[in-house]
Amino acid sequence: MMRELKITQPAVFGATLMVGAGALFAINNTLAQLATMRMGMASTTFAFWQYLVATCFALPWLYKNGLGGLLSNNAHWHILRVLLSVAGVQLWVAGLAYVPIWQAIALLMLSPFFVTIGASLFLNERTTVDRWNAVIIGFVGGMIILAPWSDAFSTYALLPVGAAFFWAMVSLITKSLTKTEKPEILTAYLLLLLTPLNALTAVWDGFDVELSLTTLILPLIAGALTTAAQFLLAKSYSVADAAYLQPFDHVKLAFNVLFGIFVFGFYPPGSMWLGTTLIVLGSFYLLHRETKKEEQKATP
Repeated sequence: MMRELKITQPAVFGATLMVGAGALFAINNTLAQLATMRMGMASTTFAFWQYLVATCFALPWLYKNGLGGLLSNNAHWHILRVLLSVAGVQLWVAGLAYVPIWQAIALLMLSPFFVTIGASLFLNERTTVDRWNAVIIGFVGGMIILAPWSDAFSTYALLPVGAAFFWAMVSLITKSLTKTEKPEILTAYLLLLLTPLNALTAVWDGFDVELSLTTLILPLIAGALTTAAQFLLAKSYSVADAAYLQPFDHVKLAFNVLFGIFVFGFYPPGSMWLGTTLIVLGSFYLLHRETKKEEQKATP
């Protein structure tokens, strides 16, 4: 009984942290849509303030853990990783200025499938039939959500897809760098370079400097919540297995849909549920097949 309790408690704690992180990210998305879609704030300006505040909150940790080890033989890969992260952030926030939350977050769930394709092309990982099946199922779901054949289709819906792609590339580079770099170095480069690069995009876009108290406070709150959400996310992976936590990561879709309904009146159509179901099924299909293969390898 005692042994079972020790196993169960970290699993429940990790799942709770993952769900909490998803709720905070959903609040962030709602704040971004309020500021950009409803109040007319430039998406680049919102992203700048949000991640500036997040970096400020993380500075004490950064000073303690990251600044001493910034010298790296892989500096060019760190810089590329941050550039791709900035591209993902900018496309994501820009998408929220035009695309309903339910559609944006559902399309963002395509990111793992981009990772599968990228791992095959750039990391020389063997792509099995199971992985290709999962990719096909996921992208069919994405096409149903996008509905490019519909009169309601908007090219702005491609922005979250672009964000999913760039963040998938970030994941691939991160996976490669973890073979030689410490997590503290990865975090330090990201935090130190993200803000100035976001500032450049905001200045290029004209920088919305005439901010009211209302429009300024929204990205400030989002920045604080971003830090908290990232902490919960990292903590959840530290106490439970990533494969076990994956289903709980999908719970964020429900939070985004609910906030979209209550705040904006965005009621998702039936096609969203069908497309999202296929995306989730693709993820679980791959997880099931990969887990089964690992168990077979471990069996003597």
